[in-house]
Amino acid sequence: MTKYRNNSPKTGEAPAKKYQPTLLGKWMFLLLLFTLPLFGCGEVEQETNKSTLERIKSTGVVRVGYANEAPYAYLESASGRLTGEAPLILREVMQRMGVNQVEAVLTEFGSLIPGLKAGRFDVIAAGMYITPSRCREIAFSEPTYGIGEAFMVRAGNPQRLHSYEDIANNPDARLGVVAGTVERGYARTIGISDEQVSILPDNPSAVAALQAGRIDAFAGTALTVQDLLKKMQSGKLERANPFADPVIEGKVLRGHGAFGFRKTDSALRDQFNAHLTDLIGSAEHRSLVEPFGFTEAELPGGIKTQQLCNL
Repeated sequence: MTKYRNNSPKTGEAPAKKYQPTLLGKWMFLLLLFTLPLFGCGEVEQETNKSTLERIKSTGVVRVGYANEAPYAYLESASGRLTGEAPLILREVMQRMGVNQVEAVLTEFGSLIPGLKAGRFDVIAAGMYITPSRCREIAFSEPTYGIGEAFMVRAGNPQRLHSYEDIANNPDARLGVVAGTVERGYARTIGISDEQVSILPDNPSAVAALQAGRIDAFAGTALTVQDLLKKMQSGKLERANPFADPVIEGKVLRGHGAFGFRKTDSALRDQFNAHLTDLIGSAEHRSLVEPFGFTEAELPGGIKTQQLCNL
């Protein structure tokens, strides 16, 4: 038969006395209770008070948000390494700052700014265009490139779409854009109705929608469209040629990409900029980005971030 442990005293034994803490013991216990957490929190508080720049330099690690869009920032399938125009420039600048390790955080393009502001990563490295609305949310580095737009269409361009205006003038035409990109704003400003626009989560979804006939054109940067078509090599889709860049308020729009930082991280952005401006346009810079289709024609020229934020 199973015996259960009996905690009662044996016959003839005096019951064990319960421990009764003295008044001094109670005070010592309370003192330890309130002082131990203070010792434990000191190091955390000190770490919390470090700026992002100080943390990155002390750990040697920078966390980078990207959206898997070639040729700007994407994971290389063979090596699993983050590559593209923005990551290679970022690595070079960070090495000059003494930071050698990059942690990549994959994020949908439309979630990059919220993710940065929420502290999921330290820098957006996704070739993100500088726009006034984005400047109100985050701080940008100086631009690293300037580029025009393009449409991807089905072979033969059956709807004859060669500009945003062509879609605005054809109520039956449907345009696809990726969520959070400037192309959505271009379409709305030029007068394309919301009913004509399909907002898609990423480039593969846009290509699939175009192939299935759910949209008639996909709007992206010229290098995005060029890179997608190069990888597909199917002949079923093509780049709309010729193509006219959007004109808004009498200006032909040309997008300028840069790195994004939290507004509270001005020290990090300023130090990053100091090294970035030395790099952009140099022979070293051109050799870094040439494999991704960037040429001297895509250099930002004399355009500054403040000008683009004030448009």
